Amino acid sequence: MIMDERKKRILQAIIDDYIDTAEPIGSRTIARKHELGLSSATIRNEMADLEEMGYLAQPHTSAGRVPSDKGYRLYVDKLMPAHDLKIEDIEKLRSEMEFRINELSQLLRQASAVLSRFTQYTSMAVSPQLRASTIKAIQVVPIETGKALVIVVNNADIVRNGLVKISEYIKPQALITISNILNNRLSGLALHQVNLHIIKELERETGVPGEILMPILDGAADCIEQIDNQELYVEGTSNILNYPEFKDVAKARELMSMIDEKSTICKALADNARKDGLTIKIGTENDLTWIKDCSLITVNYNIADKLSGTIGIIGPTRMEYPKVISSLRYISKIVSDEINRLTGQDPGTG
Repeated sequence: MIMDERKKRILQAIIDDYIDTAEPIGSRTIARKHELGLSSATIRNEMADLEEMGYLAQPHTSAGRVPSDKGYRLYVDKLMPAHDLKIEDIEKLRSEMEFRINELSQLLRQASAVLSRFTQYTSMAVSPQLRASTIKAIQVVPIETGKALVIVVNNADIVRNGLVKISEYIKPQALITISNILNNRLSGLALHQVNLHIIKELERETGVPGEILMPILDGAADCIEQIDNQELYVEGTSNILNYPEFKDVAKARELMSMIDEKSTICKALADNARKDGLTIKIGTENDLTWIKDCSLITVNYNIADKLSGTIGIIGPTRMEYPKVISSLRYISKIVSDEINRLTGQDPGTG
């Protein structure tokens, strides 16, 4: 059976209507709403063929049909209308992302929140792997006898700190000296360059015995490891409840609980990440069983044109694909530009 242009036009009309209504679509509805120049009987026969070909499904005994995952895939790849954001939408997104952000986590949290409000789906953003970033500053601050706070800042102004136990014999002035040496020796280095050889040199330069210095160095290493770990920002989880596909409370609760699990979402986004940018997985195309009833659309944001982190939208397979895709692309461009500003990278160099 051939997928000719007439079948494609009917399939597109069915999917467009089903995205709007969430109700099975009948041949009379298509004939009445869309100027296809076809009778209801002809449309009904074509719908039967589309069902036989696997592009439609009939959920009940009624004449109405709903798109299958295969139908959505053809729609996304070849049938959906081109969608450019309206000027007012661009202004809205830009204004919500425009205020000066000087910290990466704040930027990604804001991007996720803006996307969730704009699309009314669940949005998520994963921070980049930052092994290419450099250390900006390290500070050791005395807290009380036997305790100090180690603070590490990288060139994206990501700050991590940790409380460490130190020898009670170390004076506050000695911690100032240690901080200065750590800054002089480590500032400008990439995180992966802080190795055992450098640590041994630091012991010699500070003049502090290794057993006294090591808790501070270990604390700094822990902070560096925290910076390197990916962070996940999820917004709009409860939006799932707004869609009839998830009116089953138990089903919705299970999905929401899975979305709240960082490792699960990071895996889903990592599975979707591609160097060429946008990825769309529809229903059963997803590797993880808990999103078999959903579509996951992701796009990469980049540092100096290199693959970096991922932003995504998850929602029912009956989602507004053109709107989601265009808004994701727009926000990812803003995020890429801002990250390059924060890290001092030139977007045109790789």
